[in-house]
Amino acid sequence: MKVVLAYSGGLDTSCILTWLQEKYQAEVITFCANVGQDEELDGLHEKAKACGAVKSYIEDLTEEFARDFIFPMFQ
Repeated sequence: MKVVLAYSGGLDTSCILTWLQEKYQAEVITFCANVGQDEELDGLHEKAKACGAVKSYIEDLTEEFARDFIFPMFQ
């Protein structure tokens, strides 16, 4: 079984990553949406791999976030 986990690198998602592996023998792939929190993403790939993720993705969604959420808020 493969599972994609919305991953922040915090304690909760790191524990859930390990739990998914142990409980379901799942191959866990982590995904993080970069919406402007650049420093918080430093070392995220390495942390996910250290917790057992088979792959780790960080997608730059800053433009979509600004266009779909921030700009409409000001309108």
